[in-house]
Amino acid sequence: MTFETHPSADGPVTMAADLPTPIADAGDFLDVLASSRAESLALHREQFHPEVFDLKTGRLGEILQKVSNYRKRLVILGDFSDVAPGPLRDFIRECNRGGPVRFAPDLEAAG
Repeated sequence: MTFETHPSADGPVTMAADLPTPIADAGDFLDVLASSRAESLALHREQFHPEVFDLKTGRLGEILQKVSNYRKRLVILGDFSDVAPGPLRDFIRECNRGGPVRFAPDLEAAG
């Protein structure tokens, strides 16, 4: 796993440049978070297993709980315009209103 640090308006953000496998659950996420030692971590949508974004599985909630517990910041980068109206879109909108988790197309838009 390699990491790159980028400046942002809210301080430096560490981006995982490569992951051996997609993040499928909170345990996988904690491995990445511990390896990065970052206060703010950016991950691309594609670096997560698709089931993470199925809110019925509870995986995304568990991952976001870890962000909160460890007082970190997470930016999930990617195009989420394909998300149909419903729970996930509502969840993304709520996260983007403020807090430790943001969804953005790129680091510049993340703030």
